[in-house]
Amino acid sequence: MTSRAQILAAARRLIDRDGWERLTIRRLAAELGVGATTLYHHVRDREDLLVQLINDIADQTPFPELPSAPRDRIVVAAAAIHDGLAAHRWATEIIATDGFLDRLGESALRMVETIVAGAIDCGCTPDQAVDVFRGVWYYTVGEIVVRANSDQPQDETARSADRDVFFSNLDASQHPHLAAIGDRWPALAARDTYLQGLRAFVDGLLPRAGQ
Repeated sequence: MTSRAQILAAARRLIDRDGWERLTIRRLAAELGVGATTLYHHVRDREDLLVQLINDIADQTPFPELPSAPRDRIVVAAAAIHDGLAAHRWATEIIATDGFLDRLGESALRMVETIVAGAIDCGCTPDQAVDVFRGVWYYTVGEIVVRANSDQPQDETARSADRDVFFSNLDASQHPHLAAIGDRWPALAARDTYLQGLRAFVDGLLPRAGQ
């Protein structure tokens, strides 16, 4: 018998090799050496398979120890979501829509609940708490997707040429600050500032939401 764990492991292998866009029930069955009908005992369709993959990642992401301050609980929960998804960047692309939220399992929903509850404990109404979560979520997803796309392999010659000049050839009279940064920009942009930005973002959201 083919188990759910075997199916999800094979699906992850296909995604790692070919990308999640090319994942189909037929290709997954071929990877496992079984008929497609066998898989339908465990998954309804391709979308259900993707949901199960996302929930499996959430189940394997340790739930963090939460601090007492509600603002800090938001930051810690969001950072845990970020770290779990950053290890499987394809998952971020799959769930980068609000429509997937209502199909999340208990582990993922616990993270969402923590952020919404933290916002309410900071004085937000339930409606405003949803806005806080969506703001934090969009920031987190955007950071992961942009970083993933920036890390895509490129032609080494072209990459070296871009790195050598970057903003160094700008007209300093028109763009003085960018010209001053020059070819230091790639190194500066590559720094991991997610947590620093998250704290500032949450601090900015909560007073506005509470008004």
